[in-house]
Amino acid sequence: MLHSTHLLAQGAAAAAALPQAAADAGPTASTPQLVLAAVAGIAVIITLIVWLKLHPFLALVLGSGVLAAVAGVGLTDTFTSFTTGLGTTVAGVGVLIALGSIIGKLLIDSGGADRIVDTILDKTPAKRLPWAMALIAFVVGIPLFFEVGVVLLIPVVMIVARRMRANPILVGIPALAGLSALHGLVPPHPGPLLAIDALGANLGLTLGLGLLVAIPTVVVAGPLLAIPLTRWVRLAPPTTILGVPDGAGAAGDGRGQRAGAAGGNAADQDSTGGGSTGGGSTAGSAVAVLPETAAGLRKPSFGISVLVVLLPVLLMLARAVVEIAGATETGYGTVVEFLGEPLVALLITALFALFAFGTAVGRTRQQLGDLVGSSFAPIAGILLIVGAGGGFKQTLVDSGVGDVIASGIADAGITPLLAGWMVAALIRIATGSATVATITAAGIMAPLAAGLEPTHAALLVLAIGAGSVFLSHVNDAGFWLVKEYFGMTVGQTFKTWSLMESVLSVVALAVVLALGAFI
Repeated sequence: MLHSTHLLAQGAAAAAALPQAAADAGPTASTPQLVLAAVAGIAVIITLIVWLKLHPFLALVLGSGVLAAVAGVGLTDTFTSFTTGLGTTVAGVGVLIALGSIIGKLLIDSGGADRIVDTILDKTPAKRLPWAMALIAFVVGIPLFFEVGVVLLIPVVMIVARRMRANPILVGIPALAGLSALHGLVPPHPGPLLAIDALGANLGLTLGLGLLVAIPTVVVAGPLLAIPLTRWVRLAPPTTILGVPDGAGAAGDGRGQRAGAAGGNAADQDSTGGGSTGGGSTAGSAVAVLPETAAGLRKPSFGISVLVVLLPVLLMLARAVVEIAGATETGYGTVVEFLGEPLVALLITALFALFAFGTAVGRTRQQLGDLVGSSFAPIAGILLIVGAGGGFKQTLVDSGVGDVIASGIADAGITPLLAGWMVAALIRIATGSATVATITAAGIMAPLAAGLEPTHAALLVLAIGAGSVFLSHVNDAGFWLVKEYFGMTVGQTFKTWSLMESVLSVVALAVVLALGAFI
């Protein structure tokens, strides 16, 4: 309780400083006008996305313009804050997303992800397979976008369910929980990165706390929740893998289709189309044989594959430890701080991946160059959405709207952590977009974050991330993606996927609030 009171006091102190900051930096407008501007801007974004099915990038641009106009920003300066915020966000987050995309592309196309999956499954007893699927999703989900992980793991889920002669929900829900938790809580995923940038949080600290929150969240929303869900929704063991009969198809077909689906869906969880794209599989293995393997290229080892996945995490966590210990001025501390800089950590990992998944397995330099080039196209959409989100956030801040809303939240006595979760959850329910929910909530909560301690700023990022995955339903493309892959009805998808997302969001919030009370 003392910590909660302290956190409220921090929020109140920050709110007390907001009016003066707004007066110094933003246009002069009455509080009702600024509140109306916020409502109008958010309403435009929701309407354009939900009813007119407009792409989130255009919706965010137009919403920013409406917000600025209603807030009294001069006509010629309507998009000044937007363009500034877009450039700053892409500069701070865009490069990290691009490097992460390179790592993910190399991990998939080299067979490194398949090696991780195969090794864990081969060493797992049948009764532990739901836990193994959660572990696989947790590890593989660190560098991969949500949809890429889904496309990669769904064939594995179906084959494991067939081997166990079990309901696919039993192993599918743990895998989906692991991927979704990582997507919402752990950088270098775009949502957490964007919130970290908007709130000025420490990336290494947020990463460490994000992993700490994600572990119990995945346990509860994954393997434990899957048990009652299999009783509520009874699905027969699969006889086909994404519509392909057991044993059908050439060895390389499944991989090619799966890679194609991954490339097409890597942009963003919120813009993924539904449909049962995916690949076939051979009967004897969890993952179809790679075309590259047939051509004579070697598959990377399990150890190397896991090292590539965990290397940026370890480097950034090491930096956070050095900073917390106050050892940044020492010789080794300076080196660790440099290596743990997010850009440096991901750059080192990308270069190591080029060797481990390229030269070391027999690829030529030309093949590597082509592979890196092909990794950029799928992220174009998410870079635009993230950039536009940064522009919307900056418009909120510069117009003074964010200050007014943050002051209202502080005056209402709601802790910033709970308020951030609530705002993100409401926008998520309204738009179906985790990214838009994160962007909007981070922009609204940014003024309050300036008065928080680094630990609580990181926890605010995680609270927003938890809210951004709440209650996926029919306006979320991920809902239809899961429905089609598992062959469920709309009602069954609500009872499984939607419920799992809601439980995951609430459990993550509970863990965040518990951490906020003790640290």
